[in-house]
Amino acid sequence: MNIDTFAVIGGDLRCAYLAGLLAADGYKVITSGFDSTDLPPCVTGCTNPAQAVSLADFIILPVPVSTDGTTINAPFSRVRISLDQVLNAVKPEQRLVGGAITKEVYEEAKKRGISVIDYLHREELAVYNAVPTAEGAIQLAMEELPITIGGSRCLITGYGRVGKTLSRLLVALGAYVTVAARKFSDLAWADSQGCKSLELAHLPEAGDYDVIFNTIPFPIFDRDTLSGLDKNTLLIDLASRPGGIDFNAAAELQLKTIWALSLPGRVAPKTAGQIIKNTILNMLKEGV
Repeated sequence: MNIDTFAVIGGDLRCAYLAGLLAADGYKVITSGFDSTDLPPCVTGCTNPAQAVSLADFIILPVPVSTDGTTINAPFSRVRISLDQVLNAVKPEQRLVGGAITKEVYEEAKKRGISVIDYLHREELAVYNAVPTAEGAIQLAMEELPITIGGSRCLITGYGRVGKTLSRLLVALGAYVTVAARKFSDLAWADSQGCKSLELAHLPEAGDYDVIFNTIPFPIFDRDTLSGLDKNTLLIDLASRPGGIDFNAAAELQLKTIWALSLPGRVAPKTAGQIIKNTILNMLKEGV
């Protein structure tokens, strides 16, 4: 299928940059849901999202597509954009993608005979997103800690894409980094990169840290584990829902916690938009 026109419906600053970057590549781009932010003149704004959808070959929904299952996530829109309004305008021959698509969105699309693909499931996007996520996490730590990152005691739980990138950057900044993971291969890699390693099963005996970065989207910091931490420990949860920290217990224990969701869109929206653009164009090349 030849793609000539994209519609970008809703989203945060990364989607605004995405629209401009696609237009800079020579595509026609129509947007809806960006009333209160500036867009490049090469992008066509449309107040009616259904009309924007009808004029495009390829429709891009935001990250996340919806936070309530009924409306499109559109923080820059002055009016509510309903999910029904958008999906009802999509034709079966059009391409539809979005990020962090919920079960409800998949079901609503299926009812209409529409196929929707989650671009967050693409490996290249996850790999490239690890850098702004890690940099954003370090930025948060710098803002919240009363000490420098250099010389600080840092614990990273999980050693996936974000954990690997984050540990490398923290070591380069002079932090003392410990990685807690389940796989012995991950612990070996952490050791080889200048970190200390800790089996995740021994997390309750981990010791004291200035900052803990969690990347595991599973509850591992329960009340018992949290109660063993120093009261001055900063906890930054980088994991997607449900996260890895019992936030209610942390609050009762007076531990400072930050659930840092969607960091790429917050700290580096242009880079995040570029990553999404490249991912979508890769999907087109592969015929996905």
